[in-house]
Amino acid sequence: MLNSIRNFSKTITAKIFLFIVAIPFVFWGMGDVFTSGNTNSLAKINNVNISTEDFVDHINELNIDQNIIKDRIDENILEEVLSRLISNKLIELEIKETNLVISDKILAEKIKKNSNFVDENLNFSRTKYEKFLLSNNLTATQFEKNFKENEFQEELFNYLGSGIKSPDFLINNVFEEESKKINVEFINLENVYSKKENISIEEIKNYINKNKEKLKTDFIDFSYSKVTPKDLIGLDEYNNEFFNKIDEIESNLLNNLSFKETIKSYNLKSISKKNFIPQSENETIENKIYDLRNNEKSGVIDENNFFIIYEITKIQNKLPGFDNANFENNIRQFLFNKKKFEFNKKILQKINNNNFFDTDFKDLASDKVKIEKILINSKNDVIKFSPDSLEVIYSLPTKSFTLVADNEKNVYLLKVLSHKIDKTLKKEEFKNIYAVESNNLIKNKIFQSYDVYLNSKYTIKVNEKTLERVKNYFR
Repeated sequence: MLNSIRNFSKTITAKIFLFIVAIPFVFWGMGDVFTSGNTNSLAKINNVNISTEDFVDHINELNIDQNIIKDRIDENILEEVLSRLISNKLIELEIKETNLVISDKILAEKIKKNSNFVDENLNFSRTKYEKFLLSNNLTATQFEKNFKENEFQEELFNYLGSGIKSPDFLINNVFEEESKKINVEFINLENVYSKKENISIEEIKNYINKNKEKLKTDFIDFSYSKVTPKDLIGLDEYNNEFFNKIDEIESNLLNNLSFKETIKSYNLKSISKKNFIPQSENETIENKIYDLRNNEKSGVIDENNFFIIYEITKIQNKLPGFDNANFENNIRQFLFNKKKFEFNKKILQKINNNNFFDTDFKDLASDKVKIEKILINSKNDVIKFSPDSLEVIYSLPTKSFTLVADNEKNVYLLKVLSHKIDKTLKKEEFKNIYAVESNNLIKNKIFQSYDVYLNSKYTIKVNEKTLERVKNYFR
């Protein structure tokens, strides 16, 4: 099973599949089968249990839409996702067994040096860090746990792949393959799709009526107070007295002192909101409090220039109305993406069945939809297409059709016209680069062998009945 997912992930079909399945979730829940606290065993690795809850968490992490799963349910998509999850669990077990150690101090330093979290002076920015957490709906604990797991995995794979050195002939093969020039022609399918604005209100309403339970979301009642030094100590100065009072407030809230009592005792003004749901994705105070609804119901948020004291008093799960512009836009975007997906899927199926021809390609062209041609100079030429797309293009023979994407996730229908080895390039100048690429090819072979070894080392059992119940949910 594990080999199947690893192999699948390396196939051209899988890479192309990624271009056409990246439809964002508009669902705020996954249905009762996953949200009712059900922890039925879906699989076991020795004595380690994988529950349905673990499984759906993994689906959410992969950002695979329910409708895509439904469309591919008989193509073993859930089995492949489960295999990936099992692979991750096996790696966790191996890390424990090899006694790999990374100190908390080292992890903290790596986080502080992460390029996503440093300012223009390369100093750690707590503001950037917290914004990252909020935008990804993560707590600091969750992120640091995931970060630690990734570091452990990297250490394990570095250990397995250490000491690799490719022979010159393999380096030369990689050099010739990845530095060749490829002539392609393509059509931007974004100009072919029907417009999002053409999604009618009736289509939106019909979709909502069929998916009422799945589209329900949280509405919250809450109050908050925006606090500055002037509010607490009468001075525009961030001194120890101010921070001591903030710590005192936070401690009082943790000890169940009510928000009203807290505000009253410090003579602070507050704002209350009822039936609130975000209307946009902007980082407003209200939206930040909303994102914390499943964590602490009251607390203090550090905004650098000020602090927010908040309390969430009510959470109600219900269906948004059309007065919520964000809700309507999400549904419209989802239906639009779904139509794009179906369009792309039909093309991809014809390509995979060797039933897509030059006439089909030309039929998509029109006065407004032009067939364009470019020369791709190497596998690293990312001016037009994404790195993953170039991987696909460089794996195909001439006269082949495929779907690719650019870095903005626009999708293109592309035809490979010709390959040409650039004889003017001097191999010695690129030897180090392609030696790394060649080493990686050998490492991948080692990792595949390691995958087989893990399958024999551990006893893996899948509960077929539970898996079938999960599959029935999506049907």
